[in-house]
Amino acid sequence: MERRVFVRGAGLAGVLAAGTAPAIVHAQATLRWRLASSFPKSLDTLFGVADVFAKKVSDLTGGKFTISTHAAGELMPAFGVVDGIQNGTIEMANTAPYYFFGKDETFALGCAIPFGLNSRQMTAWMYEGNGLKLMREFYKNYNIVNFPMGNTGAQMGGFFRKPVTSLADFKGLKFRVGGFAGKVVERIGGVPQNIPGGEIYQALEKGTIDAAEWVGPYDDQKLGLYKVAQNYAYPGWWEGGPQLDLYVNQKAYDGLSAEYKAVIEAASAYAHIDMQAKYDARNSQALKQLVAGGTKLFPFPKDLMEAAFKESMALYSEISGKNPRWKKVYDDYAAFRRDANLWFQFTEANFDDFMQKQKL
Repeated sequence: MERRVFVRGAGLAGVLAAGTAPAIVHAQATLRWRLASSFPKSLDTLFGVADVFAKKVSDLTGGKFTISTHAAGELMPAFGVVDGIQNGTIEMANTAPYYFFGKDETFALGCAIPFGLNSRQMTAWMYEGNGLKLMREFYKNYNIVNFPMGNTGAQMGGFFRKPVTSLADFKGLKFRVGGFAGKVVERIGGVPQNIPGGEIYQALEKGTIDAAEWVGPYDDQKLGLYKVAQNYAYPGWWEGGPQLDLYVNQKAYDGLSAEYKAVIEAASAYAHIDMQAKYDARNSQALKQLVAGGTKLFPFPKDLMEAAFKESMALYSEISGKNPRWKKVYDDYAAFRRDANLWFQFTEANFDDFMQKQKL
């Protein structure tokens, strides 16, 4: 009796620390689930977050709960994972939620919007603000339970055949850009193209598009975009802190034991941190290699940045006027962004600005 009371009160973390977990794990059912990713295996960090998660789930359950991971196109197309989760074809998916803004613009708020939260702010909104609560309310409409699982950090602005020196240079430019950002690109005169990662190189090489963004130096180098367009823009103002999500089918999740639910929560949080650590460590080296190979960096011009910001704020206001789901989440998101930036301007931003000017 005393041991049963202890287990109920301690929770998973407590029993793991106390060394009593094996008895609990052995009592659980053996499960094998499938996870579909929206990314190709060649992008070892984006796709790899699913492998990190699956391994941690197996480790925490003594191999009782195993998850096979599948790259885009293996079980379903990259942009088919929401439908797959919704109808129960698969139990899990890992994706960038803003890919699905066509279903509802609110999806984008679970990932990134132009001039939105940076990666630290996004994690704070999710875990300490109302982000996770509000997004889960929204995802109930799609039979989804979501968990933050990955963030790339602020991204680069993509590879261009010619550098952009003014807003006028952007007019009519066919630009591969992910998800929701295309709405703003269109409003400032660009022609957005939403193309999966595995197809970007061919489109840029053939001249189907004039420019393409993906993530940052580490992934962009793997895609080989620098081979066909050597002008590399910054910053990716549409993705200051894009979050990937783990999607779990609601019915499948509800059928799990409390312990297995806790394992999913713990493993996804571990993978969430692991992804950003990898990008922060790897992007600097990849950037140096790209520049050494002839890649030319250029900042987006001020008039383009200001136009994009103005159009972004106008767009959000328009959507709020017609989509109550968006408005409910965005109002909270915007308030959190305002307070977070107030704090960051005195600390993170000033410290980073000083340090980056030093000769270390």
